[in-house]
Amino acid sequence: MGMHRTATSSYSTPGMGLDDVKVSGFGLGIRTAFSSWIKKLFRKKHLKVGIYGPPNAGKTTLANRIVMDWAGEVLGSVSNVPHETRKARVRNNITIRSGKKSLSLDVVDTPGVATKIDFHEFVENYGLTEDEGRRRAKEATEGVIDAIKWLDQIDGILLVMDVTEDPFTQVNITILGNLEARKLPIILVGNKIDVESADPSMIRNAFPQHPTVPISALNGYNMDRLYEAMVKRFR
Repeated sequence: MGMHRTATSSYSTPGMGLDDVKVSGFGLGIRTAFSSWIKKLFRKKHLKVGIYGPPNAGKTTLANRIVMDWAGEVLGSVSNVPHETRKARVRNNITIRSGKKSLSLDVVDTPGVATKIDFHEFVENYGLTEDEGRRRAKEATEGVIDAIKWLDQIDGILLVMDVTEDPFTQVNITILGNLEARKLPIILVGNKIDVESADPSMIRNAFPQHPTVPISALNGYNMDRLYEAMVKRFR
């Protein structure tokens, strides 16, 4: 008996018996559960999901598709002229569903990100006057800055790329590098799969570290898969 008592006391904290250890462990479990409950209580009710990408990749078309599917509205105008969106637009309180799960979010349609904006492009390629071209170039440059500023408020990213073009560009690499540095959850959206020359595998091969969902925002092809990925990745 003496040996048993000695062995027991050598592994016990002074002033703490076996019942105290059980109570302490129980208390730790309560604290863990309470901490989890607090996190759920203060979790954002509406995540901000930013739609990013280069000009004319179909960002606003995708934003319109999401908002139309779940709220019956259109968020912004689209155009073949680059940089149609030159200031971020937001649609609050959208709830998307996939199966039995749902996700409440604010959709943020951001201006196209570019490493170079030249007013001559608008004049020579799209028929704008010189004044119109200069004004659009100035507003587009301000739009890039606006898009970058919005990153401080964004919780998840839909990075839109055109599946008819080589995705391994300076713009895409720059955008993706910035997003990865912020450790934001990212879904690569390969848009325009309705075009005959579409090749979504180019995006998967260029950026295999992120999930890619090929869609047509214009026609709504494969949007169910995108909503499923959003609910899974952004919740």
